[in-house]
Amino acid sequence: MPDTMYVTFEESWDAKSRTGGRALSHEEARVRDAAGLPYAVIYRVPGREVPLGARMVAWRAGVLDCWAYDEHGRRTAETELQMRTDPGQLLIRRLLVRRYPDGQTGEFDVHCPRTVVELSAGGTARISHQPEGMRGASLEARLTVADEHLWTARPRFDEWPSLPVADTLPDWVAAELVAAEQASAGSGWRREPSRLLGSTDLDRVFRPGTHIGGVRVLDAVPCGSVRVPTGVLAVDCPQSGDEEPRITVAVPPGTYPVEAASVEVGDRGYRSYEELVAVRLRISDDPVAVWEMALGPGDDTLRLSTGAAFGFDTDAAMGAFGDADAWQDLRGLLERAARPGSPEADEIASTGAGVHLDGGSLGADMAVFYTGGDGVYPVWVGRSASGEIVCVHVDTGLDLDLDA
Repeated sequence: MPDTMYVTFEESWDAKSRTGGRALSHEEARVRDAAGLPYAVIYRVPGREVPLGARMVAWRAGVLDCWAYDEHGRRTAETELQMRTDPGQLLIRRLLVRRYPDGQTGEFDVHCPRTVVELSAGGTARISHQPEGMRGASLEARLTVADEHLWTARPRFDEWPSLPVADTLPDWVAAELVAAEQASAGSGWRREPSRLLGSTDLDRVFRPGTHIGGVRVLDAVPCGSVRVPTGVLAVDCPQSGDEEPRITVAVPPGTYPVEAASVEVGDRGYRSYEELVAVRLRISDDPVAVWEMALGPGDDTLRLSTGAAFGFDTDAAMGAFGDADAWQDLRGLLERAARPGSPEADEIASTGAGVHLDGGSLGADMAVFYTGGDGVYPVWVGRSASGEIVCVHVDTGLDLDLDA
Protein backbone atom coordinates (compact mmCIF):
# COMPACT_ATOMS: atom_id res chain seq x y z
CA MET A 1 0.00 0.00 0.00
CA PRO A 2 1.21 3.59 -0.68
CA ASP A 3 2.94 5.43 2.18
CA THR A 4 0.48 8.30 1.73
CA MET A 5 -2.56 6.14 2.54
CA TYR A 6 -4.98 7.48 5.13
CA VAL A 7 -8.33 6.37 6.55
CA THR A 8 -11.70 8.08 6.89
CA PHE A 9 -14.82 6.90 8.70
CA GLU A 10 -18.45 6.77 7.57
CA GLU A 11 -21.70 5.44 9.01
CA SER A 12 -22.13 2.78 6.31
CA TRP A 13 -20.69 1.47 3.05
CA ASP A 14 -22.22 0.22 -0.22
CA ALA A 15 -19.61 -2.02 -1.83
CA LYS A 16 -21.10 -1.82 -5.32
CA SER A 17 -21.57 1.94 -5.62
CA ARG A 18 -18.56 2.71 -3.41
CA THR A 19 -20.59 5.19 -1.40
CA GLY A 20 -21.10 5.48 2.33
CA GLY A 21 -23.32 7.25 4.78
CA ARG A 22 -22.61 10.32 6.85
CA ALA A 23 -18.94 11.07 7.42
CA LEU A 24 -17.82 10.37 10.99
CA SER A 25 -15.11 12.07 12.98
CA HIS A 26 -12.37 9.93 14.50
CA GLU A 27 -13.99 10.21 17.94
CA GLU A 28 -17.50 9.43 16.64
CA ALA A 29 -16.16 6.28 14.99
CA ARG A 30 -14.36 5.30 18.20
CA VAL A 31 -17.59 5.61 20.19
CA ARG A 32 -19.47 3.47 17.66
CA ASP A 33 -16.70 0.86 17.76
CA ALA A 34 -16.85 0.64 21.55
CA ALA A 35 -20.67 0.34 21.46
CA GLY A 36 -20.60 -2.32 18.75
CA LEU A 37 -22.54 -0.10 16.35
CA PRO A 38 -21.84 -0.33 12.59
CA TYR A 39 -19.43 2.02 10.87
CA ALA A 40 -17.10 1.90 7.87
CA VAL A 41 -13.34 2.36 7.61
CA ILE A 42 -12.34 3.70 4.19
CA TYR A 43 -8.75 3.50 2.92
CA ARG A 44 -7.75 6.33 0.57
CA VAL A 45 -4.76 7.94 -1.13
CA PRO A 46 -4.52 11.60 -2.23
CA GLY A 47 -5.52 12.27 -5.82
CA ARG A 48 -7.42 9.01 -6.31
CA GLU A 49 -11.22 9.23 -6.32
CA VAL A 50 -11.75 5.48 -5.89
CA PRO A 51 -10.77 4.16 -2.44
CA LEU A 52 -8.12 1.49 -2.05
CA GLY A 53 -10.52 -0.47 0.10
CA ALA A 54 -13.16 -0.44 2.79
CA ARG A 55 -14.13 -2.37 5.91
CA MET A 56 -17.67 -2.50 7.25
CA VAL A 57 -17.45 -3.04 11.00
CA ALA A 58 -20.37 -4.36 13.07
CA TRP A 59 -19.06 -5.83 16.32
CA ARG A 60 -22.48 -6.20 17.91
CA ALA A 61 -23.48 -8.45 15.00
CA GLY A 62 -20.09 -10.16 15.14
CA VAL A 63 -19.14 -9.48 11.51
CA LEU A 64 -16.46 -7.63 9.58
CA ASP A 65 -16.71 -7.30 5.78
CA CYS A 66 -13.83 -6.04 3.66
CA TRP A 67 -13.37 -4.97 0.03
CA ALA A 68 -10.33 -3.98 -2.05
CA TYR A 69 -10.67 -1.86 -5.21
CA ASP A 70 -8.49 -1.18 -8.22
CA GLU A 71 -8.11 2.25 -9.85
CA HIS A 72 -11.20 1.59 -12.01
CA GLY A 73 -13.41 0.98 -8.97
CA ARG A 74 -13.66 -2.77 -9.50
CA ARG A 75 -13.61 -5.04 -6.46
CA THR A 76 -10.41 -7.08 -6.55
CA ALA A 77 -11.07 -8.83 -3.26
CA GLU A 78 -13.92 -9.45 -0.82
CA THR A 79 -13.55 -10.93 2.67
CA GLU A 80 -16.18 -11.98 5.21
CA LEU A 81 -15.06 -12.43 8.82
CA GLN A 82 -17.16 -13.62 11.76
CA MET A 83 -16.69 -13.49 15.50
CA ARG A 84 -17.19 -16.84 17.23
CA THR A 85 -16.98 -17.83 20.92
CA ASP A 86 -13.76 -15.90 21.50
CA PRO A 87 -14.56 -12.16 21.05
CA GLY A 88 -10.89 -11.51 20.33
CA GLN A 89 -10.76 -13.84 17.33
CA LEU A 90 -12.38 -13.63 13.88
CA LEU A 91 -13.01 -16.58 11.58
CA ILE A 92 -11.98 -15.83 7.99
CA ARG A 93 -15.30 -17.11 6.69
CA ARG A 94 -14.93 -16.32 2.98
CA LEU A 95 -12.33 -14.79 0.69
CA LEU A 96 -12.81 -13.95 -2.99
CA VAL A 97 -10.00 -12.61 -5.17
CA ARG A 98 -10.50 -11.45 -8.78
CA ARG A 99 -7.96 -10.66 -11.48
CA TYR A 100 -8.74 -8.38 -14.44
CA PRO A 101 -6.88 -8.87 -17.73
CA ASP A 102 -7.23 -5.19 -18.70
CA GLY A 103 -8.84 -1.92 -17.74
CA GLN A 104 -11.96 -2.52 -19.85
CA THR A 105 -13.05 -5.85 -18.31
CA GLY A 106 -16.19 -5.40 -16.21
CA GLU A 107 -16.31 -6.24 -12.52
CA PHE A 108 -18.52 -9.29 -12.96
CA ASP A 109 -17.40 -10.20 -16.47
CA VAL A 110 -17.79 -13.94 -17.03
CA HIS A 111 -14.21 -14.15 -18.33
CA CYS A 112 -12.66 -12.69 -15.19
CA PRO A 113 -10.35 -15.19 -13.38
CA ARG A 114 -11.10 -15.56 -9.67
CA THR A 115 -10.60 -17.77 -6.65
CA VAL A 116 -12.87 -18.27 -3.65
CA VAL A 117 -11.95 -19.81 -0.30
CA GLU A 118 -14.67 -20.74 2.21
CA LEU A 119 -13.53 -21.76 5.69
CA SER A 120 -15.31 -23.43 8.59
CA ALA A 121 -14.45 -23.29 12.29
CA GLY A 122 -14.16 -27.07 12.17
CA GLY A 123 -10.93 -26.80 10.22
CA THR A 124 -12.00 -27.38 6.62
CA ALA A 125 -11.71 -25.22 3.53
CA ARG A 126 -13.51 -25.31 0.19
CA ILE A 127 -11.40 -23.81 -2.57
CA SER A 128 -12.74 -23.08 -6.05
CA HIS A 129 -10.34 -21.65 -8.61
CA GLN A 130 -11.58 -20.43 -12.01
CA PRO A 131 -8.58 -19.34 -14.10
CA GLU A 132 -10.80 -18.75 -17.15
CA GLY A 133 -13.70 -17.15 -15.30
CA MET A 134 -17.27 -18.41 -15.05
CA ARG A 135 -17.29 -19.86 -18.56
CA GLY A 136 -14.32 -22.08 -17.82
CA ALA A 137 -13.89 -25.17 -15.67
CA SER A 138 -13.00 -24.78 -12.01
CA LEU A 139 -10.37 -26.51 -9.91
CA GLU A 140 -12.00 -27.47 -6.61
CA ALA A 141 -11.19 -29.24 -3.38
CA ARG A 142 -12.17 -29.63 0.27
CA LEU A 143 -9.11 -29.58 2.47
CA THR A 144 -8.18 -29.80 6.12
CA VAL A 145 -6.65 -26.48 7.17
CA ALA A 146 -4.29 -25.58 9.98
CA ASP A 147 -5.88 -23.55 12.76
CA GLU A 148 -3.56 -20.62 12.10
CA HIS A 149 -5.12 -20.16 8.64
CA LEU A 150 -8.67 -20.02 9.98
CA TRP A 151 -8.46 -17.21 12.49
CA THR A 152 -7.20 -13.67 12.76
CA ALA A 153 -7.11 -11.32 15.74
CA ARG A 154 -9.95 -8.84 16.08
CA PRO A 155 -8.43 -5.41 15.32
CA ARG A 156 -8.54 -2.70 17.96
CA PHE A 157 -9.86 0.67 16.87
CA ASP A 158 -6.44 2.32 16.79
CA GLU A 159 -5.08 -0.43 14.55
CA TRP A 160 -7.22 0.40 11.49
CA PRO A 161 -4.67 2.68 9.74
CA SER A 162 -2.02 -0.07 9.83
CA LEU A 163 -4.34 -2.81 8.55
CA PRO A 164 -5.18 -1.99 4.90
CA VAL A 165 -7.38 -4.49 3.07
CA ALA A 166 -5.49 -7.03 0.96
CA ASP A 167 -6.18 -8.09 -2.61
CA THR A 168 -3.95 -11.16 -2.74
CA LEU A 169 -4.51 -14.77 -1.80
CA PRO A 170 -2.92 -15.99 1.44
CA ASP A 171 0.38 -17.79 0.90
CA TRP A 172 -1.06 -21.14 1.96
CA VAL A 173 -3.85 -20.88 -0.66
CA ALA A 174 -1.41 -19.91 -3.42
CA ALA A 175 0.78 -22.88 -2.48
CA GLU A 176 -2.21 -25.24 -2.57
CA LEU A 177 -3.14 -24.05 -6.06
CA VAL A 178 0.39 -24.56 -7.35
CA ALA A 179 0.37 -28.08 -5.90
CA ALA A 180 -3.07 -28.75 -7.38
CA GLU A 181 -1.92 -27.89 -10.88
CA GLN A 182 0.79 -30.52 -10.53
CA ALA A 183 -1.26 -33.04 -8.56
CA SER A 184 -1.96 -36.58 -9.64
CA ALA A 185 -5.29 -38.41 -9.41
CA GLY A 186 -6.55 -39.01 -5.89
CA SER A 187 -5.01 -35.85 -4.45
CA GLY A 188 -8.40 -34.48 -3.42
CA TRP A 189 -8.56 -31.93 -6.22
CA ARG A 190 -11.00 -32.26 -9.10
CA ARG A 191 -11.94 -30.31 -12.19
CA GLU A 192 -15.59 -29.30 -12.37
CA PRO A 193 -17.33 -28.13 -15.56
CA SER A 194 -18.56 -24.56 -15.72
CA ARG A 195 -21.80 -23.99 -13.77
CA LEU A 196 -22.57 -21.13 -16.14
CA LEU A 197 -22.80 -23.36 -19.21
CA GLY A 198 -25.59 -25.90 -19.63
CA SER A 199 -24.92 -29.46 -20.77
CA THR A 200 -28.50 -30.13 -21.92
CA ASP A 201 -29.90 -29.74 -25.43
CA LEU A 202 -32.82 -27.43 -24.60
CA ASP A 203 -33.85 -27.30 -28.27
CA ARG A 204 -35.28 -30.84 -28.01
CA VAL A 205 -38.59 -29.48 -26.72
CA PHE A 206 -38.96 -27.47 -29.94
CA ARG A 207 -38.51 -30.47 -32.26
CA PRO A 208 -41.99 -31.84 -33.12
CA GLY A 209 -42.34 -35.59 -32.82
CA THR A 210 -39.43 -36.01 -30.41
CA HIS A 211 -40.14 -38.38 -27.53
CA ILE A 212 -38.75 -37.36 -24.15
CA GLY A 213 -39.36 -39.52 -21.11
CA GLY A 214 -42.69 -40.87 -22.33
CA VAL A 215 -44.10 -37.61 -23.71
CA ARG A 216 -44.23 -36.40 -27.29
CA VAL A 217 -43.18 -32.94 -28.40
CA LEU A 218 -45.86 -31.04 -30.36
CA ASP A 219 -45.50 -28.30 -32.94
CA ALA A 220 -44.21 -25.01 -31.57
CA VAL A 221 -46.91 -22.33 -31.24
CA PRO A 222 -46.26 -18.68 -32.26
CA CYS A 223 -46.97 -16.23 -29.43
CA GLY A 224 -46.56 -12.89 -31.17
CA SER A 225 -43.43 -10.79 -31.37
CA VAL A 226 -41.61 -8.45 -29.03
CA ARG A 227 -39.99 -5.16 -30.00
CA VAL A 228 -36.70 -4.59 -28.19
CA PRO A 229 -35.63 -1.13 -29.41
CA THR A 230 -32.89 -0.57 -26.81
CA GLY A 231 -31.15 -3.89 -27.43
CA VAL A 232 -31.58 -4.95 -23.80
CA LEU A 233 -34.11 -7.74 -23.27
CA ALA A 234 -35.71 -8.08 -19.83
CA VAL A 235 -36.92 -11.42 -18.46
CA ASP A 236 -38.79 -11.38 -15.17
CA CYS A 237 -42.16 -11.79 -13.51
CA PRO A 238 -44.31 -8.86 -14.70
CA GLN A 239 -45.86 -8.61 -11.23
CA SER A 240 -42.53 -8.35 -9.44
CA GLY A 241 -42.28 -5.34 -7.18
CA ASP A 242 -38.63 -4.72 -8.08
CA GLU A 243 -37.79 -1.44 -9.77
CA GLU A 244 -35.53 -3.16 -12.31
CA PRO A 245 -36.04 -6.48 -14.12
CA ARG A 246 -34.18 -9.36 -12.49
CA ILE A 247 -32.57 -10.69 -15.69
CA THR A 248 -31.40 -8.69 -18.71
CA VAL A 249 -29.77 -9.95 -21.90
CA ALA A 250 -28.04 -7.78 -24.50
CA VAL A 251 -29.44 -8.51 -27.98
CA PRO A 252 -29.33 -6.61 -31.28
CA PRO A 253 -32.16 -4.02 -31.32
CA GLY A 254 -35.07 -5.43 -33.29
CA THR A 255 -38.39 -7.28 -33.28
CA TYR A 256 -38.30 -10.95 -32.35
CA PRO A 257 -40.86 -13.78 -32.43
CA VAL A 258 -41.82 -15.67 -29.28
CA GLU A 259 -42.68 -19.38 -29.45
CA ALA A 260 -44.16 -21.84 -26.98
CA ALA A 261 -43.24 -25.52 -26.74
CA SER A 262 -45.76 -28.08 -25.51
CA VAL A 263 -45.81 -31.85 -25.08
CA GLU A 264 -48.56 -34.45 -25.21
CA VAL A 265 -48.82 -36.32 -21.93
CA GLY A 266 -50.54 -39.71 -21.68
CA ASP A 267 -52.64 -40.22 -18.53
CA ARG A 268 -52.85 -44.04 -18.10
CA GLY A 269 -56.22 -44.90 -19.53
CA TYR A 270 -57.56 -41.36 -19.61
CA ARG A 271 -57.41 -38.89 -22.43
CA SER A 272 -54.00 -37.38 -23.08
CA TYR A 273 -53.47 -33.68 -22.50
CA GLU A 274 -51.07 -30.94 -23.57
CA GLU A 275 -48.71 -29.16 -21.22
CA LEU A 276 -46.61 -26.06 -21.82
CA VAL A 277 -42.94 -26.82 -21.11
CA ALA A 278 -40.92 -23.90 -22.47
CA VAL A 279 -40.96 -20.54 -24.21
CA ARG A 280 -38.27 -18.86 -26.24
CA LEU A 281 -37.59 -15.55 -27.91
CA ARG A 282 -35.86 -16.34 -31.19
CA ILE A 283 -33.12 -13.97 -32.38
CA SER A 284 -31.98 -15.98 -35.42
CA ASP A 285 -32.36 -19.38 -37.09
CA ASP A 286 -28.73 -20.38 -36.49
CA PRO A 287 -28.23 -23.60 -34.50
CA VAL A 288 -27.36 -23.32 -30.82
CA ALA A 289 -23.81 -24.45 -30.06
CA VAL A 290 -23.79 -23.67 -26.34
CA TRP A 291 -26.29 -22.73 -23.62
CA GLU A 292 -25.33 -20.12 -21.06
CA MET A 293 -27.20 -19.20 -17.88
CA ALA A 294 -28.28 -15.55 -17.80
CA LEU A 295 -27.22 -13.84 -14.58
CA GLY A 296 -28.83 -11.09 -12.57
CA PRO A 297 -27.09 -8.42 -10.46
CA GLY A 298 -24.75 -10.02 -7.95
CA ASP A 299 -25.22 -13.57 -9.24
CA ASP A 300 -22.00 -15.54 -8.93
CA THR A 301 -21.73 -19.18 -9.93
CA LEU A 302 -19.15 -19.72 -7.18
CA ARG A 303 -22.10 -19.59 -4.79
CA LEU A 304 -24.09 -22.21 -6.70
CA SER A 305 -24.31 -25.78 -5.49
CA THR A 306 -24.16 -28.55 -8.08
CA GLY A 307 -27.37 -28.71 -10.12
CA ALA A 308 -28.66 -25.33 -8.92
CA ALA A 309 -29.24 -22.28 -11.11
CA PHE A 310 -30.00 -18.58 -10.84
CA GLY A 311 -33.06 -17.06 -12.49
CA PHE A 312 -36.02 -14.78 -11.91
CA ASP A 313 -38.41 -15.35 -9.03
CA THR A 314 -42.19 -15.38 -9.30
CA ASP A 315 -44.98 -15.75 -6.76
CA ALA A 316 -47.60 -15.21 -9.47
CA ALA A 317 -46.69 -18.23 -11.65
CA MET A 318 -45.70 -16.11 -14.63
CA GLY A 319 -42.78 -14.54 -16.44
CA ALA A 320 -42.37 -12.19 -19.38
CA PHE A 321 -40.09 -10.96 -22.16
CA GLY A 322 -39.91 -7.22 -22.78
CA ASP A 323 -37.63 -4.28 -23.47
CA ALA A 324 -35.67 -3.41 -20.32
CA ASP A 325 -35.89 0.36 -20.74
CA ALA A 326 -39.67 0.24 -21.19
CA TRP A 327 -40.18 -2.48 -18.56
CA GLN A 328 -41.93 -0.37 -15.93
CA ASP A 329 -44.15 1.34 -18.52
CA LEU A 330 -45.08 -2.05 -19.99
CA ARG A 331 -45.92 -3.39 -16.53
CA GLY A 332 -48.17 -0.41 -15.90
CA LEU A 333 -49.90 -0.84 -19.26
CA LEU A 334 -50.40 -4.56 -18.60
CA GLU A 335 -51.99 -3.83 -15.23
CA ARG A 336 -54.36 -1.25 -16.70
CA ALA A 337 -55.25 -3.39 -19.71
CA ALA A 338 -56.21 -6.32 -17.46
CA ARG A 339 -58.92 -4.30 -15.68
CA PRO A 340 -62.50 -4.99 -16.81
CA GLY A 341 -63.72 -2.27 -19.16
CA SER A 342 -60.28 -0.73 -19.50
CA PRO A 343 -59.75 1.36 -22.66
CA GLU A 344 -56.43 -0.48 -23.08
CA ALA A 345 -58.05 -3.94 -23.01
CA ASP A 346 -57.60 -4.31 -26.78
CA GLU A 347 -53.84 -4.20 -26.30
CA ILE A 348 -53.88 -7.71 -24.79
CA ALA A 349 -54.27 -10.91 -26.83
CA SER A 350 -54.21 -14.51 -25.58
CA THR A 351 -51.41 -16.76 -26.79
CA GLY A 352 -50.41 -20.38 -26.45
CA ALA A 353 -48.13 -19.44 -23.55
CA GLY A 354 -50.09 -16.66 -21.85
CA VAL A 355 -50.85 -13.20 -23.24
CA HIS A 356 -49.22 -10.72 -25.60
CA LEU A 357 -49.22 -7.00 -24.81
CA ASP A 358 -48.93 -4.54 -27.68
CA GLY A 359 -47.00 -1.59 -26.29
CA GLY A 360 -48.18 0.74 -29.06
CA SER A 361 -46.52 4.14 -28.79
CA LEU A 362 -44.06 2.81 -26.23
CA GLY A 363 -42.28 1.23 -29.18
CA ALA A 364 -41.86 -1.99 -27.19
CA ASP A 365 -44.01 -5.01 -26.32
CA MET A 366 -44.32 -7.66 -23.64
CA ALA A 367 -44.90 -11.39 -24.05
CA VAL A 368 -46.26 -12.87 -20.80
CA PHE A 369 -46.00 -16.61 -20.24
CA TYR A 370 -47.39 -18.79 -17.49
CA THR A 371 -45.15 -21.04 -15.44
CA GLY A 372 -45.92 -24.30 -13.71
CA GLY A 373 -46.04 -22.53 -10.34
CA ASP A 374 -44.17 -20.14 -8.11
CA GLY A 375 -40.41 -20.33 -7.65
CA VAL A 376 -37.18 -19.51 -9.45
CA TYR A 377 -37.00 -20.01 -13.23
CA PRO A 378 -33.58 -20.00 -14.91
CA VAL A 379 -33.12 -18.08 -18.17
CA TRP A 380 -30.86 -19.72 -20.76
CA VAL A 381 -29.15 -17.90 -23.62
CA GLY A 382 -28.45 -20.01 -26.69
CA ARG A 383 -25.32 -18.97 -28.58
CA SER A 384 -24.08 -19.96 -32.02
CA ALA A 385 -20.64 -21.41 -32.71
CA SER A 386 -19.41 -17.85 -33.31
CA GLY A 387 -20.81 -16.66 -29.96
CA GLU A 388 -23.81 -14.73 -31.33
CA ILE A 389 -27.12 -14.98 -29.43
CA VAL A 390 -29.58 -17.29 -31.17
CA CYS A 391 -32.43 -17.38 -28.65
CA VAL A 392 -33.44 -16.82 -25.02
CA HIS A 393 -35.13 -19.85 -23.44
CA VAL A 394 -37.15 -20.44 -20.25
CA ASP A 395 -38.48 -23.82 -19.08
CA THR A 396 -41.97 -23.23 -17.74
CA GLY A 397 -43.66 -26.43 -16.68
CA LEU A 398 -43.16 -30.17 -16.75
CA ASP A 399 -39.73 -31.21 -15.50
CA LEU A 400 -38.39 -33.23 -18.42
CA ASP A 401 -35.18 -35.25 -18.40
CA LEU A 402 -33.70 -33.84 -21.59
CA ASP A 403 -30.50 -35.83 -21.10
CA ALA A 404 -32.35 -39.16 -21.28
